[in-house]
Amino acid sequence: MKRLNTDVLASLPAGVAVPAYDRKAVKVGIVHLGIGAFHRAHQAVYTDDVLAKGATEWGYCSVDLLGPDVRDRLVPQDTLYSVSALSGQGMKTRIIGSIAEIMVGPEDPEALLKRMEDPKVRIVSITVTEKGYCHDPASGDLNMAHPGIAADLKTPGRPTTIVGYLVEALRRRRAAGTAPFTVMSCDNLFSNGIIAKRVVTTFADAIDADLGKWVRDNVAFPCTMVDRITPSTTPDDIAKVEAALGVHDAWPIVCEPFTQWVIEDNFPTGRPAWETAGAEMVKEVEPFEFMKLRLLNGSHSALSYLGTLAGYQTIAECMADPAYVRFMRRLMDEDVTPTLHMPAGVDVGAYKDSLVERFINPAIKHRTTQIAMDGSQKLPQRFCGTVRGRLAAGGSVSHLALAVAAWMRYVTGIDEKGHAITVSDPMAARLKEIAAKAGRNPEAQVKGYLGVSEIFGQDLIAARPFVEQVTGWLASLYAKGAQATVAEHYGK
Repeated sequence: MKRLNTDVLASLPAGVAVPAYDRKAVKVGIVHLGIGAFHRAHQAVYTDDVLAKGATEWGYCSVDLLGPDVRDRLVPQDTLYSVSALSGQGMKTRIIGSIAEIMVGPEDPEALLKRMEDPKVRIVSITVTEKGYCHDPASGDLNMAHPGIAADLKTPGRPTTIVGYLVEALRRRRAAGTAPFTVMSCDNLFSNGIIAKRVVTTFADAIDADLGKWVRDNVAFPCTMVDRITPSTTPDDIAKVEAALGVHDAWPIVCEPFTQWVIEDNFPTGRPAWETAGAEMVKEVEPFEFMKLRLLNGSHSALSYLGTLAGYQTIAECMADPAYVRFMRRLMDEDVTPTLHMPAGVDVGAYKDSLVERFINPAIKHRTTQIAMDGSQKLPQRFCGTVRGRLAAGGSVSHLALAVAAWMRYVTGIDEKGHAITVSDPMAARLKEIAAKAGRNPEAQVKGYLGVSEIFGQDLIAARPFVEQVTGWLASLYAKGAQATVAEHYGK
């Protein structure tokens, strides 16, 4: 079968949208660090729409910082790929052409730095997940003991981390008298722009205090809020897309139809007109971040741990259990919504209804184990801030406590049938050690896990109502199992 590439675009089936612009005219104006599925399902799609309106100076150089896999699959396709939005009504596919170039950082760091030095590059955007920032999730501070950071401080001209790349590229632009690029985080981190600025300036200070001051004074770090459920592509997805297109796409993207992008409008050297593609350009992103991180991401994580423990493979399977739906509803309504303060005109109730509908979508097979990854990096933003807000107001934390207890049960690395769970987390070894010392004693486990200050800070271990509720839920999860616990408390 033919491979997806420029030559086959005209012969694709009717209804498949293709780039509505001359791709040969596209120039690189944005370097994007982290060419994962989410970048290709989200930012690259918005920018594809902008390019179609004639602004061809905003193509992407998208970078893989892990290895050549994406590059090796997409370059033979002229860096084209398909995005298929799946719903109960079927599949709608389009071809994306906004990625003009793909680079692999570890293969040639110098080549990537030179691309980032290019004055035509006015934005460097990022999707590398929470752990890519090499920071302490509870405080947001750069972890100077992180092996990658320590290595980059020794050899700043050959970086390995996003922090190292950003600082070295900015240092070179400063030395050349070139205006700095804007650094735009698109990761699911609360105040992602503020965290990006903190880790970059801290690293820059360690290299040269004057450089650190220059970064603080001259580099913009806008915050963003991003949203689109994008599961990992499976062999079945590849086969389904191939049947629909009549050509082979080596790495298609499948995702839900819904998409949202809220961006702080702070781009001193210019930006694409993303608002013409549906993005919301705002002065303050924070209220939207709270809404999304606490309602969507918080519910997602809670369901992922309770679902994995119960043997549910996907979020849609969790949502087929009415008790799990009621748990999600009460988590959102009783524990999360009271902490939100949205601008006038934002309908939080409608947003929560849309989340339930999106999670139920049977066409999106978002695996619970995928969402459960890197929980130590996610909990501070998704749960802990909400817990603190509710405790300060004297409000309920019961449903949040169940979510935290489910995480604790999950990271022991042993499922309800005694089988090993592969816990993919940068702190997995430490978390497993805590479980081994505590045994199956809920009180000891809760004390051990809440004592991990990088996740829970110094305060939550002393928050008695929270500690007691987490302990009670964890005891129930051990005694009855996740599904029975949820059914008992959230069933009819």
